[in-house]
Amino acid sequence: MLYLNDHLMDFDLADALKRLSNQRREQTLKYKFEMGQRTCVAAYLLLCQGLKEEYGIMEPPIFDFGEHGKPFIVGHPEIHFNLSHCKEAAICFVSDRPVGVDVESVRKINDALLAYTMNEKELEQIRQAEDSKLEFVRLWTKKEALLKLTGHGLNNDLKEVLSRTDINIETTESSDGRYVYSICQYV
Repeated sequence: MLYLNDHLMDFDLADALKRLSNQRREQTLKYKFEMGQRTCVAAYLLLCQGLKEEYGIMEPPIFDFGEHGKPFIVGHPEIHFNLSHCKEAAICFVSDRPVGVDVESVRKINDALLAYTMNEKELEQIRQAEDSKLEFVRLWTKKEALLKLTGHGLNNDLKEVLSRTDINIETTESSDGRYVYSICQYV
């Protein structure tokens, strides 16, 4: 189930920090700026909401991490989730099977990043798009969601990562065009 918050200024940060696990509070407070703290808190609170609604779990989850850093909930190996946030929104997906999500703000495209991350077909797709910034972010969120699904994170195979046929990726643009998110699961 998808949980999304794109009103990141609409909660009391000090109060929200009290509802986090000590582990998540420590991670949140490492962010220097308030917006980073807000997005980190918002994503975690979405997970808490999902765990409560779908599994009846009331206590704040504690994370452990897989070989490549993918988090999982201690004591609940049957629950899969993934979190992402950007300056526009925080997102969480909770499932009974592995999932990867990514949300990104639509922004200016960096040519060096394009060259490093996109193959020729994708570069042409971006060039031909009505809105090249939006098309880049669509592709980028798909790639990152897929890599988060597999637990490998960003790696050197970014140009060919979308060639897999054993996955399903759904991509959505916000109604106001500020951000895009992708959700990835195995077929």
